[in-house]
Amino acid sequence: MDRALPAPRIQPLGWGLIGFRLLLMLLMLVVCTPLHFAWRAVGAGRWWPRIFLSAIGAIAGLHIRTEGRAVPGALLLSNHVSWLDIPALAHTAGSAFVAHDGLAAFPFLKWLCEMNDTVFIARHDRASVAEQAGHVRAAMAARGRLTLFPEGTTSDGTSPIAFKSSLLSALEPLPEGVAVQPVALVYEDAERIAWVGEEHGLDNFKRILARLRPIRLTVRFLPPLGGAELAGRKAISAAARSAIAGTMAR
Repeated sequence: MDRALPAPRIQPLGWGLIGFRLLLMLLMLVVCTPLHFAWRAVGAGRWWPRIFLSAIGAIAGLHIRTEGRAVPGALLLSNHVSWLDIPALAHTAGSAFVAHDGLAAFPFLKWLCEMNDTVFIARHDRASVAEQAGHVRAAMAARGRLTLFPEGTTSDGTSPIAFKSSLLSALEPLPEGVAVQPVALVYEDAERIAWVGEEHGLDNFKRILARLRPIRLTVRFLPPLGGAELAGRKAISAAARSAIAGTMAR
């Protein structure tokens, strides 16, 4: 098990920075929410949630460098390091996300996720695998790019942990015309950004917002999988993890 980080010891300047960033995030929420519902009412899509998430990343100090490009309509398979991964991929790929249903237990988080068309799945409910697979397929058909984090949890950002092929049940058989594209999220200071061990989510959130230095992230869109790499969910998960691990080792 990863060692837990101690509770953050935040200096007065850090608390001031937290307060300032939270105020900016709240202002963005107040501006973007009514615009989002107005856009949706006329069928204009989820442009404002993407703007909101991009702004959250920028306010938190996220500086993104992109290599490659996201394939239109692809399922993106990414390593998972931090909550910052969400605004990063929303900004660079305009992606919606697949999330575990535990988030749905928090009304405010569920509301935010639903605005960006998040698909909730129950990882441990084997009885509803077919139904959940249908939801993922429908989401991909309606919303374009969709991101799944096959690790099922966050890692320390130095290399991906084992991918859980069960999370890819929606891709067996692979829907016609769907590209599967690995994405590597490479943080410059990964071990200080990662949310691992027993660190409380709120402590991690405060630690990130109190940080003075910018958070530098390279988002690498790798070539889509093909051929034998797409021969079932186990082959897909193994090939995607291998591609991501290879580029993170550079």
